[in-house]
Amino acid sequence: MTSTQRIAFLKGHGTENDFVIVPDPDGRLELPAAAVARICDRRAGLGGDGVLRVVRSAAHPEARAMADEAEWFMDYRNGDGSIAEMCGNGVRVFARYLLHAGLVEAGEVTIATRAGVRRVHVAKTGHVTVSMGRAELPEESVVVTVGGRSWPARNVNMGNPHAVAFVEDLDHAGELRTVPPFSPAEVYPAGVNIEFVADRGPRHVAMRVHERGSGETRSCGTGACAVAVATARRDGADPAVTGTPVTYTVDVLGGSLSITELPDGTVEMTGPAVIVAEGTFDPEWLTAALA
Repeated sequence: MTSTQRIAFLKGHGTENDFVIVPDPDGRLELPAAAVARICDRRAGLGGDGVLRVVRSAAHPEARAMADEAEWFMDYRNGDGSIAEMCGNGVRVFARYLLHAGLVEAGEVTIATRAGVRRVHVAKTGHVTVSMGRAELPEESVVVTVGGRSWPARNVNMGNPHAVAFVEDLDHAGELRTVPPFSPAEVYPAGVNIEFVADRGPRHVAMRVHERGSGETRSCGTGACAVAVATARRDGADPAVTGTPVTYTVDVLGGSLSITELPDGTVEMTGPAVIVAEGTFDPEWLTAALA
């Protein structure tokens, strides 16, 4: 990255989980963690929960093995610059960008991620549906504590780790800017996304989330999937046993997502994805910010 290099960007969001999109098809751009953190800074940068770097799979060492299945790789970074395996809302926004840029046509699209290839159905406008893969339910569980209250949390992995705690009131989650204490810590050696969930009606819940590396966000797609699966098991529903899909509406601070678990274990997420702006970074600003 040089002081004269102009870098294009777009801004998008999925249920108000917002991202800075950086097109880099040939994988030539270096984005160190400090640059990502400055870009995502809501006062000194563009602001965002993370950065979606758009790279051809064949041009990225972590994605080359997936290039035959998916032309495009979502190189996702959290707001603090750390690398994440997966981001459900991010995949929807990523797919919306590919359509917006004319890189794919509406319909079925495959996208490579660090959690594997994700199959997406992107409409010309409106909602995007993502096949999020199967949830893993490790036996290890944790206890989450906030303000003197403690809850057992269900361990769910959606390509990234989640701890799902059911509470009577979402306010019990506290401020969520910092990681809520959980134990035993060794269950999540690389950190965890923590969801607090309250019932709203039949197959309808609401959640708040602390996302690893970003703090509280307005929405978390993998978190909503983890919540739906954990809630289904709490309610005694397992599509693999009954042969019947189960769907939950999951309210997040930025809207609602529809999550369906199929009999084969696949979890599908449907929700909006919007591109709101595009432009270029001032290269001198970014260079000075990293000095």
